[in-house]
Amino acid sequence: MGDELWRESATTLAQRIRAREVSSREVVEAHLARIDAVNPTVNAIVEVRPEAVLAEAARADEATLAGGPLGPLHGVPFTTKVCVDVEGYASDEGTLALADRVATEDAPIVERLRTAGAVMLARTNMPDLGLRMNTESSRHGATHNPWRHGYTVGGSSGGEGAALATGMSPLGVGSDVGGSLRSPAFCCGVASIKPSRGRIARGNASAAGEVPFFEQWMLVDGVLARRVADVRRGLEVTMGRHRRDPQSLDAPLHGPPVARRVALVPEPDGGATHPGVAAALRRAGAALEAAGYQVEERTPPRLIDAYWSWTELMMNGLAVYWDGTWPLLGEDARRFVELTTVELPEPSAASLAAADERRYAVARAWREFLLEWPLVVGPTWTRPPFPHGFDVVDQASALAVVEAVRFTVVANVLGLPAACAPCGLLEGTPVGVQVMGDLLREDLCLDAAEAVERALAAPTPIDPIA
Repeated sequence: MGDELWRESATTLAQRIRAREVSSREVVEAHLARIDAVNPTVNAIVEVRPEAVLAEAARADEATLAGGPLGPLHGVPFTTKVCVDVEGYASDEGTLALADRVATEDAPIVERLRTAGAVMLARTNMPDLGLRMNTESSRHGATHNPWRHGYTVGGSSGGEGAALATGMSPLGVGSDVGGSLRSPAFCCGVASIKPSRGRIARGNASAAGEVPFFEQWMLVDGVLARRVADVRRGLEVTMGRHRRDPQSLDAPLHGPPVARRVALVPEPDGGATHPGVAAALRRAGAALEAAGYQVEERTPPRLIDAYWSWTELMMNGLAVYWDGTWPLLGEDARRFVELTTVELPEPSAASLAAADERRYAVARAWREFLLEWPLVVGPTWTRPPFPHGFDVVDQASALAVVEAVRFTVVANVLGLPAACAPCGLLEGTPVGVQVMGDLLREDLCLDAAEAVERALAAPTPIDPIA
């Protein structure tokens, strides 16, 4: 029985542990064995300490036997991306330069998961500083797509996507400044939530300085899982205000009823969309109609301005912090940044003010649109996953990757929630959709994502294809 526990969802595992059908140790041992069996093929897990994990599971089992109150994820293992602090582990962000930066305390999201009873299982791969949409790390190497070896798992929480899809983990922690929780969900056939700004507290005690201004607007931590129900549970236990994050807030997950209206965006402005991706979006629209939603193809306002606003904030931010960033990057990461850098005027008070005013104007236009169309469903990527190295071949290939992820950045620059749901396969690799909603309406996003998932998701976990 124990060797099959890696197939179970996080919520099912929590129920079985609570009912004393299985122990946390048995669950952890099953996942450790699964890591040993399949991680050499995909290279998603980059650090695991079996003795420490089993000791944490033993403490969870002692608490179960003691008969006291148990958290909603008691005894369930989870994995964390290597840019999210876990006490005693290096937050290396995928780089050799930060290999010795050891965290002295858990990040808020990790602290909350442990408070909910979950057990920290292992650390997962990411590209250098998260600055690629492809998980190839100068320290840990490339993570392979379990559906098609040699292809990308997306980035930058790519190790999490592959670990979940192959059953090495039932629940994962990642981060997202331009699609990094959603791209791996798309590429690996799993689910995720990019929460609203402030919904989940963030902040690493290991960081060398304060949070950069563009990250304050656009970077969030969040959870991934194989199914939307587990993503919802992960959000429920990690959300809320925290001492480390002055932007974090307490707000109920569920808001007032709204019209069940969906603006479907199969082919967003600003670039090409693969016909298979557009077809998958329309299948998702049909699934939502069958679930009782009113669905129409609509174009949200000022999409090009939204992309440009994200680019301005990101490029200006990198320019301001460039002297400290460049030495940390490996060769391929440097090349990708060089190939995709947009030439902007030297950052100034005026340029930064103009960029932020543009962001605000786009946000106002979207607020008006979301009052009429509370959900916007569009592609996570507008093309299937690409082979490793494609993003650094030349400028045309690098910009093709940026173009493919253009619709994800809207949620970051506007601070909006976006849930990702898998909806089948395209050319042998997964395809998925993202569901965006208004601020703090993750509940609506998750409800719609779950309807898509029920109708269209390919089954996971899978054995990786070598």
